[in-house]
Amino acid sequence: MLLLSLLLSLLSGLASPVEVKRPRGVSLTNHHFYDESRPFTCLDGSATIAFDRVNDDYCDCTDGSDEPGTAACPSGRFHCSNAGYRPQYLPSSRVNDGICDCCDATDEYNSGIVCENTCKEMGRKEREALKQMAEVAKEGFEIKKALIEEASKRKEEKQKKLTELQEGKKVVEEQVETLRSVKEAAEKPEKEAKDIHQKAWENQKAAERAARDEAKAEEAFHELDDDADGMVSITELQTHPELDTDGDGMLSETEAQTLLGNALQADVASFQDTVWAAIKEKYKAEGLVEVQHPSKTPVEEETDTQPDAHVDQLPPDKDYDEEDDEERETEEDGSDEMKVPSPRPSSDVKALEDELEKMLPYDEATQALIDAAQKAREQFEEAEKSLKEMEDSIRSLEKEISFAFGPHGEFSYLYGQCYELTTNEYIYRLCPFNRVSQKPKHSGSETSLGTWGSWIGPGDNKFSVMKYEHGTGCWQGPNRSTIVKLSCGKETVVLSTAEPSRCEYLMEFVTPAACHEPKDLNHDEL
Repeated sequence: MLLLSLLLSLLSGLASPVEVKRPRGVSLTNHHFYDESRPFTCLDGSATIAFDRVNDDYCDCTDGSDEPGTAACPSGRFHCSNAGYRPQYLPSSRVNDGICDCCDATDEYNSGIVCENTCKEMGRKEREALKQMAEVAKEGFEIKKALIEEASKRKEEKQKKLTELQEGKKVVEEQVETLRSVKEAAEKPEKEAKDIHQKAWENQKAAERAARDEAKAEEAFHELDDDADGMVSITELQTHPELDTDGDGMLSETEAQTLLGNALQADVASFQDTVWAAIKEKYKAEGLVEVQHPSKTPVEEETDTQPDAHVDQLPPDKDYDEEDDEERETEEDGSDEMKVPSPRPSSDVKALEDELEKMLPYDEATQALIDAAQKAREQFEEAEKSLKEMEDSIRSLEKEISFAFGPHGEFSYLYGQCYELTTNEYIYRLCPFNRVSQKPKHSGSETSLGTWGSWIGPGDNKFSVMKYEHGTGCWQGPNRSTIVKLSCGKETVVLSTAEPSRCEYLMEFVTPAACHEPKDLNHDEL
C-alpha cells in the first residue's frame, strides 16, 4: 500500500508537468544545481567548471554530474522526464545507443533513431491498473473491517467460554474427588467380600483335589493288591515297570521296597500316606497297561504277516473305536477274559479339570457389593473423562487467545483453516498459525516445510510476513523453513510458491486482512 500511495502521488504530480529550464538529462529536483548564470560545481564537490562545459561530451567531474545528458562519463545518469508516466534514471551509457529507453524518447536525441513517445499510453494503462488496485484495496479493506468486527465478537465469546470452563472445572474437580472417595469406599467391602469368596473357593478346590487324589490312591491300591489280601507287597509293585526309578526299564526289589517306605508291604492307610505320593506321577491304571498277548507259533506269525485279500487293511494311524474292537474280540473268543477297559478320553479329563477350576458364582450379598463398586467406578471414570475434555478445551482456547492475530485480530479467521496450491509436481498446503507442507501431486508422503514461528515483517508492517520453521530436515542440510508474504486481496488464497534457496521456501498469500485503508483519491489524481 505504501508503494501504491507513492505511485499515485508521483502520477498525480505528472498530470500537470512543470516546465523548468534545465540542461538535458537533469531532473526537476536537481535543476537548481545547474544555473547557467554561474560556474557549475560538481555535485560531489570534486571540481568547479565553466557552465558551458556542462553536457559538452567531455567528463570533468568524477561523479559524472557535469554530463547528465551525454554518455561521456561512465558513472553518469540520464534523467527521463517521461511526462504523463513515471520519470526514471538511466545509466549514461544508454544515451544515444540506438535503443529507446525513455518513453518520451529523450535519451535518443542524437542517434538518428526516431522513437515514439508512448508515455501517455503507458500512463493511461498504469493509472487504470492502479485504479483497479485501489478498488481491490478498498473492497478488501471493507472485508477486513468486517473481519475485525467478527474477530472482536469471537474473542469475547471465546474469553467468556474460557471463563465458564475455568469456573466449571472447579466444580467438576470437586465432583471427581467426591466420586473418587465414593469409589474407594465401595471398593473396600467389595475387595473383602471377593477375597473371602476367593479363599473359600480355593479351600473347596483343595478339598476336592484331595478327595480326588485319595480316591485315585484307593483305586490304585485295590488295583495293585492282586491277591486282595488288603496289602500291597513288593512283588505286586514289581508288576508295574513304569514305576522304575533308576531308568533301566524294570522295577527291582530294592526299588519297590524303597517305594514302600522300606517296608515289605503296605496297607491302604500307609499306601495313601507314603506310597501314593511317590508313585502317582508314574503309575498307570490297569486299564492303561499294555496287554501282552500269548506267544504265537511261527506258523501263526507267518499267517499274521500275510495280507488277506478279503480283509480290509487299516493303516497304522487309522482311528477306530476301541469299544467296537473289544466287542469283536468278545464275539471271537466267546468270553470277556481279554476285554480291557478303555481309559477316559483326555478331552473329558480336561473338561472336568476346567469345570473344577471355574470359580463358583458369587453369593447375592457379594454380587450386590460388586455391582455397587462397579457403578461407583463408572461414575468416577465418566466424571474424570469430562474433566479431561474440559482441560483440553481450556488449553485449546488459551492457546488460540494467546496468538497475535494482528493489531485488531483481523487474521484470527485464518486460525484452524488450511489453503492449498497445486503445481505441476506438488500440492502445497498452508495452515496459518500451524504448519506448511508439501506433498507430491501423484504419490508419496507429505513433507513438513515448517511449523508456525512468528511474525517477521519490517518495522510498523510487522504483520506482513510470517515465518514457519523446524520443518523436515534436508539430506545433509538444514531443516526446511518457509517465509510467507501477505498481500491485500478480496479473496484468501495461496498465490505462488518458490524455493529461492535450498530448503528455504517462499510463499505469497493473499488475504483481505492484509489490506490497509486506502487514501481518498479523486478521478483527477488517478
